[in-house]
Amino acid sequence: MAEILKKDDFKRVELLNLVTKKGGMRNLSLEQLILLDELLKKKDYSNEEKAEKSKKKLLKQINIEIYKRNDTAIWKI
Repeated sequence: MAEILKKDDFKRVELLNLVTKKGGMRNLSLEQLILLDELLKKKDYSNEEKAEKSKKKLLKQINIEIYKRNDTAIWKI
């Protein structure tokens, strides 16, 4: 049976599409990165091992990008 997609699901998919385009994380603003982080944390992929692994990897990359943008002084060394 088809699952009804929520507004959060559409937003998550939209942001993921932006990340997969050329430029990756640079396509998103800091606010969008934070929103994507929250939406991915909410989504349960525990029934799919490969999807859960990809989620963890993407969350790691998002957190690094958020850190880089928040603490720019560190990266100017």
